[in-house]
Amino acid sequence: MSNKLTELLSGKRAVVTGGLGFIGSNLVHALVDIGAYVTIIDSLDPRSGGDIANIQGIEDKIDLVSADICEFEAVASVVQNAAYVFHCAAHTSHPYSMRDPQLDVSVNCIGTLNVLESVRRLRPNAKMVYVGTSTQIGPMTSSPITESHRVAPVDIYSANKAAAEYYCRIYANAHDIDVNVVRLPNVYGPRANIKSPDFGFINYFIGLALNGQSLTIYGDGSQLRSVLYVKDAIDALILASCSEFTGTVWFAANENSISVNELARNIVAACDSGEIVNVEWPDNRKRIDVGDIVIDCSKIGGDLGWNPKVSLEDGLRKTVKYWKSVTQ
Repeated sequence: MSNKLTELLSGKRAVVTGGLGFIGSNLVHALVDIGAYVTIIDSLDPRSGGDIANIQGIEDKIDLVSADICEFEAVASVVQNAAYVFHCAAHTSHPYSMRDPQLDVSVNCIGTLNVLESVRRLRPNAKMVYVGTSTQIGPMTSSPITESHRVAPVDIYSANKAAAEYYCRIYANAHDIDVNVVRLPNVYGPRANIKSPDFGFINYFIGLALNGQSLTIYGDGSQLRSVLYVKDAIDALILASCSEFTGTVWFAANENSISVNELARNIVAACDSGEIVNVEWPDNRKRIDVGDIVIDCSKIGGDLGWNPKVSLEDGLRKTVKYWKSVTQ
């Protein structure tokens, strides 16, 4: 991390919603290393992927508030002292959002409004970053996609994430809240939940391969996906928080997309175990698939100087090494 970012964040209070989850906990570790004072608010709801083990080694360096972001007073009590707010908390499963849309809208929409409204009322000068998703754009109408691509989500999760992003942009414009959005693709790496498909198929595939199980791919596997190693994702979030931009949306992803088949082959090779099985698309999954995803990240590179540093091969190697070390 650059000296400038360290200077901006060191000694400052940073709130991370969903700080026990995959992206949130990796962000917390990075902020602690920089010297920020970190407060986590996390419900520890298993449906959201939080795990207390994700803060192992830094327990005495952070404050943990066990609370639901759907409760305004709980959010407000944490935000009132923040200089930086990173909104990572989310309900992340596309299929689950279709089964329980009320839960999804509660967490992803009401939760986001609670964070924004807490900042507006109590810390209007705080800098906020919202973690968005690439899937909110729906099927591509042009390739690669940029931030100006139309938004046409095909599942409840993506629709609610899109709505939450619009809330952020409205608060920036109408209330002068200093909030930016970083849309992330399929993120993988240490501290993810690798036991359930609800928290990212790459991490789930890694868990299956490490256990010598089959990686089930829907269709012929030719569909392209954009991926990103979690450390690169964290760098993008921190840069966004320290920028002079406000109300801005960026994509952050690796330069090249990869087919699901090729990605699975790379995972099996990195784990040295597992096998790949292709099956027909289940109808309920095919209906909410967005097809290929190919992202142009030149905007965040030009605005913030961000570029991904970790290749897929290195990222998988680091991830497999991490999981083997914590399961020994």
